[in-house]
Amino acid sequence: MTDTPVAELSFEAAMAELEKVVEQLERGDVPLDQSIALYERGAKLKARCEEKLKEAQEKVEQITLSSDGQPTGTKPLDA
Repeated sequence: MTDTPVAELSFEAAMAELEKVVEQLERGDVPLDQSIALYERGAKLKARCEEKLKEAQEKVEQITLSSDGQPTGTKPLDA
């Protein structure tokens, strides 16, 4: 587990750390206090991953296509 604030992690970094948290919790050899802290961090990491995926999905949805299906550019997210 890193000390980096979750809000500063990239999707890939958050996902990698989340996988480590899940592995530690699944092993069941972590003291209760540490398990609680891991669970809390894991919940924040999950939310960060979901946030980054939503941002990416919104960007993809904004790509405009020509009549032949080729990307022609993007439109603003708030359009």
